[in-house]
Amino acid sequence: MPRSAHRTRRILQVAGASAAALLTLSACSPDTGSDKGSSPGKPSGTVTVFAAASLEESFKTLGKKFEKEHPGTKVAFSFGGSDTLAASITGGAPADVFAAASTKTMAIVTDRQDAAGAPITFVRNQLEIATLPGNPDRISSLKNLTKPGLKVVLCDNTVPCGAAARKALDASGLKLTPVSYEQDVKSALTKVELKEADAAVVYKTDVRAAGEKVRGVDFPESAEAVNDYPIALLKNAPNPKAAKAFVALVRSAEGQKVLSGAGFLKP
Repeated sequence: MPRSAHRTRRILQVAGASAAALLTLSACSPDTGSDKGSSPGKPSGTVTVFAAASLEESFKTLGKKFEKEHPGTKVAFSFGGSDTLAASITGGAPADVFAAASTKTMAIVTDRQDAAGAPITFVRNQLEIATLPGNPDRISSLKNLTKPGLKVVLCDNTVPCGAAARKALDASGLKLTPVSYEQDVKSALTKVELKEADAAVVYKTDVRAAGEKVRGVDFPESAEAVNDYPIALLKNAPNPKAAKAFVALVRSAEGQKVLSGAGFLKP
């Protein structure tokens, strides 16, 4: 074989081997076009979390932790009454995670098969009476809330904190007519903080978060109306990878420490 022909053949063999190697490398390398160079399994982008109003302080803390642990992510929250949030989800609102203040409101979502898998209870919460600072009306029991002239606020019965308050009142055989029914627990607490009401039946976690703006009063009947808080990944989650990671943080030892510190009870 002429030397030139042998040389040409050798060049073609080398070129073919290089091309094969490049094809193999491409096949083994992750496709980074869709998530801007992030590695497989790494959360990125925005995760949208719908959560009960009573979770606001704790979840905002966890949101910051999540963003720090996963650079390039952002947690967008929507807080409110669980029933309102559930209705938004079943109505097609784009969300990745739903954390409700009761199993009943979570059922609104699961009954419509809008959750991906079974919800998991991650904390529990108990009621407490919030009074004005110093407790000038000397409220010491649930029965005291029925005093004539006392302005008391409750959450609406459709909201988990309202349903729990109603359960506690019924268990005590008490009749109470509030000056207003509020659509979420934060709104009920705000009425007391602004001195527009003398007392409100809210969660212990909200009383703790309010600090010196209110005074908390325990009552034994609250033990009969403890709410389980379930969390679920939503079926049509726009960002399921980040959603799973956020739920994992909430359920982790680190997440539970934040929630316990806010006054939530362990599931």
